Amino acid sequence: FSKGFQMADKLESDIQRMKKEIEQLISRKLPVVAGKYAKQHFQDNFRQGGFVNGGLHPWPPAKRLSSGESGADSQYKTLMSSRNHLFSSINYTPGIAKVTIFNDVVYAAIHNEGGTVHPKITPKMRRFAWAKYYELKGKQKGAQKPQKGPKNGTSQSAGKQPDSGEAEKWKRLALTKKETLTINIPQRQFMGQSAELDAKISAYVEKEVLRIINS
Repeated sequence: FSKGFQMADKLESDIQRMKKEIEQLISRKLPVVAGKYAKQHFQDNFRQGGFVNGGLHPWPPAKRLSSGESGADSQYKTLMSSRNHLFSSINYTPGIAKVTIFNDVVYAAIHNEGGTVHPKITPKMRRFAWAKYYELKGKQKGAQKPQKGPKNGTSQSAGKQPDSGEAEKWKRLALTKKETLTINIPQRQFMGQSAELDAKISAYVEKEVLRIINS
């Protein structure tokens, strides 16, 4: 009987150990790992240009990518920029048996969900628009090369070059008499429920539970 009691005691001890380790997994380790996986997954949506949930759902491309302009902004993918502020602001806060994934950029929600915004046109916005206009005009002018005359070899002007589409857009913004704008933002979801993310987290939990049981 003593051997049977020893086996029962060991079984009880193993069960208590496994229970404790699984509770620690759920309350401490899993929130951190799930947060890390979610951040990686949501940031990877930016790299792929769409939301991954049961496959890739591509975003509507940004208009600047089809404008034909060759400025710095045209080199970046949709929702990406030189600062990558929206991309880098995805973060997570682990708690006890939970994790919060968030992006605290003020325009994050409108991009993620889509909708219409009505920003006010401020003097600062107009000054910025003029600065962008002259910046683009300067690049446009610098791209012009003087042409040689047909006989005497002297330089001649190619004539006044019309504003590019991008420069004209900023000029219109600077000159508009409107006090507010109406801008429709298409949905470009980068955060939310994802089957692939759920599967990755479930695989991690299964692996850890088996490790605990078999240790």
